[in-house]
Amino acid sequence: QVQLVESGGGLVQPGGSLRLSCTISGRIFNIVAMGWYRQAPGKQRELVASLTGGGNTNYADSVKGRFTISRDNAERSVYLQMNSLKPEDTAVYYCNVKSFSLSVNNYWGQGTQVAVSS
Repeated sequence: QVQLVESGGGLVQPGGSLRLSCTISGRIFNIVAMGWYRQAPGKQRELVASLTGGGNTNYADSVKGRFTISRDNAERSVYLQMNSLKPEDTAVYYCNVKSFSLSVNNYWGQGTQVAVSS
């Protein structure tokens, strides 16, 4: 059974940094993208950053220049380095892995809370 295990969330002051990690437990074949989404209270889940198998990255405009997505070479883990954090970055962050086999399959982590507050 596949699980995505996240870590690294917490409480940080504005301007601070956090690094989120997500490790795949089990096997996922034909991964086409790995990424991070977030959901703030009362808001829809939104894409924060994604990384395709070919190495292309995509960032939400609100995090460009502050967040960096990366992965290990074996595609077992994906990371999100978050710098210059702002209160509006407060949300539950979810790891996502997309694979393709006849159709797109989405795998989700359980979510990790990030709170930015002084």
